[in-house]
Amino acid sequence: CMSNPQQRRIDHLTRQLVPQQPAIAMSRPPITSHVLDTASGRPAVGVNIRLEKMSASGAWEQIGMDITNSDGRCPKLLPNDHKLQAGFYKCTFDTKSYYDAQGVKGFYPEVPIIFEIAATQEHYHIPLLLSPFGYSTYRGS
Repeated sequence: CMSNPQQRRIDHLTRQLVPQQPAIAMSRPPITSHVLDTASGRPAVGVNIRLEKMSASGAWEQIGMDITNSDGRCPKLLPNDHKLQAGFYKCTFDTKSYYDAQGVKGFYPEVPIIFEIAATQEHYHIPLLLSPFGYSTYRGS
């Protein structure tokens, strides 16, 4: 059996070796996005993004929106303290306005990305790799 001083020492070392994770809600919104223009090799600046959640009736309800900044990110898609609910979500990227502003004719006027959230305490990052005639996405970190 371990004595109290030994147990306190083990507890102390464990706390130092296993750092506590900061709460995500304090540092960033629970859903974020990043748009990169793969044709230019640069961040896509000025892309309007609309975030919606599917209601119980099956209708999409807007819960957030933002415009990508100089780094192609949208830091205010949702407030940092927004509490996620399980269900289906949709990020819609207004690619027509983005390409129109550059004088480029694109094929996809908007890119809707629908995803499901089950673990409401996790962070969800929705990146978009964009070109005038194609796009791809994945679950980021």
